[in-house]
Amino acid sequence: MQAVILCGGLGTRLRPLTLNIPKPMVQVAGRPFMEHQLRYLARFGIEDALILTGYKGEVVEEYFGGGGSLGLRIRYSREEEPLGTGGALVKAGGLLGERFFLLYGDSFLPMDYGDAARTFDDAGRMAMMVIYDNADDTTVPNNVGIDEDALMVIDYAKHRGGMSYVEAGVLALRREVLELMPSGGAFSMEEVLYPRLIETGEMAAYKSSERFYDIGTEGRLREFEAVCGRYLD
Repeated sequence: MQAVILCGGLGTRLRPLTLNIPKPMVQVAGRPFMEHQLRYLARFGIEDALILTGYKGEVVEEYFGGGGSLGLRIRYSREEEPLGTGGALVKAGGLLGERFFLLYGDSFLPMDYGDAARTFDDAGRMAMMVIYDNADDTTVPNNVGIDEDALMVIDYAKHRGGMSYVEAGVLALRREVLELMPSGGAFSMEEVLYPRLIETGEMAAYKSSERFYDIGTEGRLREFEAVCGRYLD
């Protein structure tokens, strides 16, 4: 499967670290955070990566180039103005594979991506959300409700807690999800695409036994840096 990584945000909460670089390029254990992401994905046979850049996108493109040094093929889609998660994905439509993982450029989830890909194929749905039983060990409130028997997402609210699971920062998608979204402009995938997939029973759920880490704030960055040695080569 292809890996598509969203990294167009401004990273304002990490300033001054992000004054001259985008958030995914912040150093963790001597390498840009995104390099750790890509190296981890490559362990599971992912060879094709598409990076959706925006703010300071040239820094990402110049550093990784075509991906040869990582054993990957890397391509880019750069937004000239903020398009939101959904708009960025639509803009990149011509570069998307038939099926792909969608990740956030500031989030690291140490799961078995090979198993997730097989589960996605077996589910036969347009989308699959990776979820985690929060158990109070992240600072993000649970925001996903599922049908436990069918392993389907039945409720999602980005800013509403009180549910059983939290979105873990990884989706598996089929390219036809683009047909459910506006053809252009800025919009949020969470607000436009997710409700449509849930309503039509097309959002499967995949439970991760590992927690995710994000680098949205300096405190969270340091938290990941303290434990990253167990996951990174």
